[in-house]
Amino acid sequence: MKPKNKTVATWLTFLGGPLGLHRFYLRGFGDLMGWLLPIPTALGLYGIERVQQFGQDDMWSWWLIPLVGFTISGCALMAIIYGLMAPEKWNARFNPGADPEALPGRTNWFTVVGIATALMVGTAVLMASLAFSFQRYFEYQIEEARQISQ
Repeated sequence: MKPKNKTVATWLTFLGGPLGLHRFYLRGFGDLMGWLLPIPTALGLYGIERVQQFGQDDMWSWWLIPLVGFTISGCALMAIIYGLMAPEKWNARFNPGADPEALPGRTNWFTVVGIATALMVGTAVLMASLAFSFQRYFEYQIEEARQISQ
């Protein structure tokens, strides 16, 4: 079995996490969560498509779009966790039988850049998803209140 590199896992989680690629890299193709991760991603992308078709007043879009945002943010968080994991813990979990200080578990500058990028992008996507969802929710509530009062 080939050793799992922490830097590769960090970048794969950040870039391909919403498709489950990091799960397949770390746990193999039998990982159920790896197969389930594309579902909220696809639903969120469908929500974006609905906004383009029906406009911003589409109620389903403000339920669906945050799914892709939360999935991207969650994967960015996992990339940060993987990147900050101690080499001993990384090698014990993903490279059992390897030396605790083995090279695949070590942190390098490319890992640090992956952590920083995941932090910046993940935070921005999370805040945008929350802002979009809450804005649509409150606008919908105001519209409902207007219709009731008329």
